[in-house]
Amino acid sequence: MGTSGWRFPAEWEKQQGILLCFPHNGNDWPGKYGAIQWAFVEFIKKVTTFEMVFLVVADEKLKEKVTAMLETAHVNLDNVSFIIHKTNRSWMRDSGPIIVKKGKERKALNFNFNGWAKYANYKLDRHVPSKVSAHLNIPMEQVFYKGKPVVLEGGAIDVNGKGTLITSEECLLDPKIQVRNPGFTREDYEVIFNDYLGVTNTIWLGDGIKGDDTHGHIDDLARFVNEDTIVTVVESDKKSPNYAALQDNLKRLEGAVLENGKKPNIVQLPMPQQIDFDGVVLPASYANFLILNKAVLVPTFNDSRDREALNILAEVFPNREVIGVSAIDLIWGFGTLHCLSQQIPV
Repeated sequence: MGTSGWRFPAEWEKQQGILLCFPHNGNDWPGKYGAIQWAFVEFIKKVTTFEMVFLVVADEKLKEKVTAMLETAHVNLDNVSFIIHKTNRSWMRDSGPIIVKKGKERKALNFNFNGWAKYANYKLDRHVPSKVSAHLNIPMEQVFYKGKPVVLEGGAIDVNGKGTLITSEECLLDPKIQVRNPGFTREDYEVIFNDYLGVTNTIWLGDGIKGDDTHGHIDDLARFVNEDTIVTVVESDKKSPNYAALQDNLKRLEGAVLENGKKPNIVQLPMPQQIDFDGVVLPASYANFLILNKAVLVPTFNDSRDREALNILAEVFPNREVIGVSAIDLIWGFGTLHCLSQQIPV
């Protein structure tokens, strides 16, 4: 527990629901926008089977259209709560608030989204935390450090809820590419993690996977599945451009300790075969799964390794239904299930 008493709960802790944003900007999926809308309906349907979806839609007109689509797909609309707000994009993991808790008290943290320090059109996304916190009726705090706003995306961190956080050097410490917080050191980040997220122990991995638009998000690399177990993606093909980085991350995890000084259990997840589309390498990863109250939704890629990944995750989540969700269209936007969602703890 950090010094402030606030902590970021682990994803497997009890959730009130999942925050999603219905895509209205086809530019993230050029040429595939029609397919994406129905893929998204299917995603919503899966989540509403288990819990609430807080669904951001651009305006009343889109709300009507989406409602009709959800009805066509027999989605339980009692489990959909609409938030009307126009966004630039739909990546709620990164632009949405991070909800922390102190006992039963909740607070939404606004980490000053800036388009991954890469894109200029993010101004509408900056208002997502305030809209969501108002909808949930919980207070919001903007995150500052030494008088400066801190930029941190939800996809850059993963926690076990007990004091340990995993992140990557490529995302947070690269001095030249997509620099979120110029001049910030490892120590600066660890102070921020402690103050705002209740983190006392940080595990730093190295580089992310090729094709990752965010430059090293952890939710494509390594994830906690319980307090002392981490799954990490490993590439078996030595010729793959991901091979060396993922081996390095594996070694780092094998040498890491948890907040209690014990070594974590490390479980290896395969990588799907490289997916190329329109001349681009896409960042497909089985680590981009989403944990729900009684289920785990896992992105699949029409790959023989889909089954292998699902079996491994079924073993580490014995009390949850593990469900594959086709993400072959979603990944054209450079992210899948975890990137598109943000859990709201109870």
